[in-house]
Amino acid sequence: MTKLSNSSRAGALAAAAALCALLSSPVHSQTAPAKAASAAPAAKKPASSRKPAATQKKQQPSKAPARKAAPAPAPAPAVPAAPVPPTPSKPSFSMPAPAAGQTTRPASPSAARQVEADYIVAIVNTEPVTNSEVRVRMARAEKQMAERNMRPLPEGELRREMLERLISERAQLQYARESGLKVDEASLVQAELTIARQNQLTSIEQLHQRVQQEGLNLKDFREDVRNQVLLARLREREIEPKLKITDPDVDAFIRERTGAKPGDQEINLAMILVSVPEGASAEERARLETRAQEVGRRARAGEDFAKLAQEFSDANNRGQDGGVLGLRPADRYPELFVQSTRRLKIGEVGAPVKSDAGWHILKLLERKQGGELPDVKIPQTHASHILLRVGPSQSERVAIDRLADFKRRIQSGQSTFEALAREYSQDASAKEGGDLGWSSPGQFVPEFEQTMNNLDNGQISDPLVSRFGVHLIKVDGRREQSLTPAEQRQLARNMLRERKAQEAFETWASEVRTRAYVEYREPPR
Repeated sequence: MTKLSNSSRAGALAAAAALCALLSSPVHSQTAPAKAASAAPAAKKPASSRKPAATQKKQQPSKAPARKAAPAPAPAPAVPAAPVPPTPSKPSFSMPAPAAGQTTRPASPSAARQVEADYIVAIVNTEPVTNSEVRVRMARAEKQMAERNMRPLPEGELRREMLERLISERAQLQYARESGLKVDEASLVQAELTIARQNQLTSIEQLHQRVQQEGLNLKDFREDVRNQVLLARLREREIEPKLKITDPDVDAFIRERTGAKPGDQEINLAMILVSVPEGASAEERARLETRAQEVGRRARAGEDFAKLAQEFSDANNRGQDGGVLGLRPADRYPELFVQSTRRLKIGEVGAPVKSDAGWHILKLLERKQGGELPDVKIPQTHASHILLRVGPSQSERVAIDRLADFKRRIQSGQSTFEALAREYSQDASAKEGGDLGWSSPGQFVPEFEQTMNNLDNGQISDPLVSRFGVHLIKVDGRREQSLTPAEQRQLARNMLRERKAQEAFETWASEVRTRAYVEYREPPR
């Protein structure tokens, strides 16, 4: 019950990468005041009240004292939304080097910006965006571009891009909060643990020490992580359910990635031929058509196709090879055969089709797409779980307490994980002792998979709340496994799903940004 159908782990990976990017550059909070506290979101101004940018009169800014909420903006026409630069789906997430032992470097543009006074640069609905927040984003972006050997953007262009991203992000966070989305402390701790593990740190305590060594305010850092988790959940709710990926979409994506042509597809068919002699009477033709329809019906009902071929096929070898025609490029089969099996799944039998030779009953045995993705090895996890569902007869608190007691009993040797799963788990895996088998990335919902990935072999998690209930998870083993052709195709589907999700998210984010009331402020003179 925990698995996702047609889901991709790439969205979760992108969210984790975005979280890790929070540590991708040092931030000198000693000289940059913390961002102003958020005011309660106000009702959106109607879009009709906006005026073109050319007629917008900018307000003279006021200083934003550190750690104080900004006053509500004076009534002013909203500024039309500027295009929001797309956020990279795979940002850098390298850890900055520890402060100890660092050498003094010449002042960089980002370092020089730290001495600027702080002030409000924009208001998003009722929440301020400060100059210090823009400077932090600029410093982080400059470091990422340097790590990737990218040519740095001019300072003015970079400032505008970072400001627009902050405005867009602020509007999304407001939308998430208004929609009732929240990130509890347990989810925040799991996100921090993921960041720590991905940066070769063994505990959250070490992560916090590194954060403070780099001059980051720990409270601000945790709030940023919480916001990134909230945005990931918002994307999951607003975008993921609306994505549709078809088999033709996947075929086109594989051709795009490999340079293969549509004719490069190979198929393997089996055939039963009911021959219609040339010059046969109408009565004979009708009798043979009825025979073909009956054979097709029996094949589609599940009878052994090879035996039916031996009994009924009028092909050259009388079906002695089971009617198998062999794997070959699709363009080496008659177009009638290719078209009539195009929509079949592997193992399916199509309705009889007519040619000059007679009636053909075709079964699709194999389909290979030319230019398949290269061999890939992926990590797999063997896990078990105990699921307690939440409802009128069992509250979430009761389920958490029961699973915590199960964990204590297992660790003290009073019982085993498998025995408790068989007796108490409310999942289909209970009869297997909670065994979920070997799973690949993206097979489980993000909150379950994140907790599972943070466990060592043999380790049991604390009770975890997911959309299905409350879980106790145990990791039984890990391995790397080469993908089968079917799994490669699923990987391609996941990659395409993530690309479409990114495109859909950018469109949705732009719409949210456009609906927000935005007022730009000029720097003090």
